Amino acid sequence: MERAAAGSRAIRTVFFFTTISILLFSHNALSFYLPGVSPEDFQKGDLLNVKVNKLTSIKTQLPYSYYSLPFCSPKTIVDSRENLGEVLRGDRIENSPYVFKMREPQMCNVVCRITLDARTAKEFKDKIEDEYRVNMILDNLPSVVPILRSEQEGPPIYQLGFHVGLKGQYAGSKDEKYFIYNHLSFTVKFHKDELTDWARIVGFEVTPFSVKHEYDGQWNANTRLTTCDPQTKRAVSSSSSPQEVEDKQEIIFTYDVEFQESEVKWASRWDTYLLMTDDQIHWFSIVNSLMIVLFLSGMVAMIMLRTLYRDISKYNELETQEEAQEETGWKLVHADVFRPPSHSDMFCVYVGTGVQFLGMVVVTMLFAVLGFLSPSNRGGLMTAMLFLWVFMGLFAGYTAARLYKMFKGTEWKKIALRTAFLFPAAVFIVFFVLNALIWGQKSSGAVPFGTMFALVFLWFGISVPLVFVGSYVGFRKPAIEDPVKTNKIPRQIPEQPWYMNPIFSILIGGILPFGAVFIELFFILTSIWLNQFYYIFGFLFIVFIILLVTCAEISIVLCYFQLCSEDYLWWWRSYLTSGSSALYLFLYATFYFFTKLEITKPVSGALYFGYMLIASYAFFVLTGTIGFYACFIFTRLIYSSVKID
Repeated sequence: MERAAAGSRAIRTVFFFTTISILLFSHNALSFYLPGVSPEDFQKGDLLNVKVNKLTSIKTQLPYSYYSLPFCSPKTIVDSRENLGEVLRGDRIENSPYVFKMREPQMCNVVCRITLDARTAKEFKDKIEDEYRVNMILDNLPSVVPILRSEQEGPPIYQLGFHVGLKGQYAGSKDEKYFIYNHLSFTVKFHKDELTDWARIVGFEVTPFSVKHEYDGQWNANTRLTTCDPQTKRAVSSSSSPQEVEDKQEIIFTYDVEFQESEVKWASRWDTYLLMTDDQIHWFSIVNSLMIVLFLSGMVAMIMLRTLYRDISKYNELETQEEAQEETGWKLVHADVFRPPSHSDMFCVYVGTGVQFLGMVVVTMLFAVLGFLSPSNRGGLMTAMLFLWVFMGLFAGYTAARLYKMFKGTEWKKIALRTAFLFPAAVFIVFFVLNALIWGQKSSGAVPFGTMFALVFLWFGISVPLVFVGSYVGFRKPAIEDPVKTNKIPRQIPEQPWYMNPIFSILIGGILPFGAVFIELFFILTSIWLNQFYYIFGFLFIVFIILLVTCAEISIVLCYFQLCSEDYLWWWRSYLTSGSSALYLFLYATFYFFTKLEITKPVSGALYFGYMLIASYAFFVLTGTIGFYACFIFTRLIYSSVKID
């Protein structure tokens, strides 16, 4: 039976690593599509309904609903059902008056005609000034604007969404004017089935134009435009006579649509959005991180295989008590090394929270690598992270209670309560303040009351009970026994050299873990704050593994040096050594803000630093826990290997 079970485990292990390897390194991995999402087939003449999403700007980071501007609207505006992640991202998906018929080109369709007043003109100008983009969706594909490369070689670059308008000057004038993109030229790409007449949509491109439309006579339902007429085959091809945004200006919104057959298959249609042109930079990031890991691994190997092995052999060969008293090094603090740290309750809470984060990140990463969190599933990543965080509360409570009992604690309910509330409460307070700021700006990014209630329910209704269940189970387990006994009277710590100063060693310890991830961090920040897709989860998974190894190794190395200096206060320092990488993350985020972003509004700046503060705090808890457990295993290993008289 045991042999069969072992064989079964081996098969599962081989299957798992084979799958991971294929997804990470196969060039066909980009064609892997979200399981459970079925394609939709269209016949010629079928209606295609374009949906509109939020207006976004990288200058303000504040999304707004499409109809917050006086665009053309259908008779009834219908909101699409959105998941929790979409609401938190500020998505507002609604229907639009843009309706096509499959594989039936249209030219110069008039959508509506509006006349601006002073208020609506100012609203358009403000959005144009802040470089807001319009996001549309067709068959779950976001609209993109193709931009030809300057060297005219290779595929075009695709910009997600099109700008509301632009600023410019008339020839011979120095006055800056605002112009709106009121004519949209859509291109729908489809892949036709070879045997049937069915087709699937594989691309949705739009080219915006600003055109001051003209017509003869009075405006009515049958008015024909002279600037854009399907009967005379006159199409809009440039913005030579743009539509100005001013009070009392009349604006006519129009669109064209053409259909192009494509060789791209439905399963690969997201490749255009997800294709990264900087794979070499990602590989450079991996190589850079691996060099750091190899350097640290060499140091750890030297400590474990040479220095530590020699120490253990020497300590075990000492025959007399006098010889033992003359020795120096990490063995001398054996009676104090497992003494509970100061503020041990808080230490247990932070370690439990770190385990909760580690479980959430690992499972989320695996789902992402396997393709279950494709960008086609909007909000899927954030929704998965929230629910995984909630359910990982079980492991947070269990870990905190187990550690607390090892420290001879008795009030497990107090630890469970702190674990359930300390980190989430801090994040919720910051989130609530930021949400109030967004609400004051009347942005669609503000979380509605119903969603806020759902978040509180997930916290109090699921996470808190699971933390208590985990704490109860963990506290009922037998206490973890120390490999050596602890004296009642603590040993005096000798004066330490300057390089073993706690602040200095902690700050030094955080540099290498941050150095292992900072290149990939640039792409993550770009995807979050510059509205780009991030889908290189294979690279991210490798970098995450390297981060785990780096945090563990740097903590072990510095912990060993600390014990050799006869300083046994290693608990908090092991946590802070790798956790200090969060400080460098926040400093890098500050550098990124001033060098890569063009945010000028105070509210937008507060949003950026507020959310990056939350991210840095979470990174601190995660990396600190990894460093602590590495040192915990290391110290138990070395002190269980020597003979203690």
